[in-house]
Amino acid sequence: MTELLETEPAAAAGLFGDQLEVARAFTRNLADQGEELGLIGPLELPRLWSRHVLNCALMAPLLRPGLVGDVGSGAGLPGLVLAIARPDVTFVLIEPMERRVTWLSDQVKALGLTNVTVVRARAEDVKLEHPLDQVTARAVSAFRTLIPLTAPLLRAGGELLLMKGERASAEVAGAGKAIQKYRVHDIEILTLGQGVLPDVTRVIRATVK
Repeated sequence: MTELLETEPAAAAGLFGDQLEVARAFTRNLADQGEELGLIGPLELPRLWSRHVLNCALMAPLLRPGLVGDVGSGAGLPGLVLAIARPDVTFVLIEPMERRVTWLSDQVKALGLTNVTVVRARAEDVKLEHPLDQVTARAVSAFRTLIPLTAPLLRAGGELLLMKGERASAEVAGAGKAIQKYRVHDIEILTLGQGVLPDVTRVIRATVK
């Protein structure tokens, strides 16, 4: 399937730096196996780099050295992409579906990633040895639904970094009860990638007391 794969955009080199070869390997693997495994749709290959891989990599500068959990990792977007871009950060990828867990574990091994652990669990059931410093998620559910799944995983003062679409502001406006219950504050919507990629990336960033 790699013949249909989008040509690597020039922005990839700047976003991945000396990790670019690892990012290329992951993208090729996803192109080869992603549709068969139900990880990506049949129309995604011509935009796999820009809409998915680089879209996620834009978040890498928002991460701090520490322990980051990615909820609903699926194909590894954004968890594996961020782990490639930020080898100085430790990641826990949380995914309930067995075949996706197998894919994630296989990629960790194939890519030689030493900063990633894969855990098969739903976010609300996962038992972690240490609270997380930050939590990421992409296309999992609405903000009001994500807060109860992600906020309890964080240490006091930990941070949510949730990738969202054009309705990010509306999602924040509709999450008042969950925001109050889980003591979420300093909420802001970041727009990343303007002038870099065809589509911008929106991230809800917030702190949990």
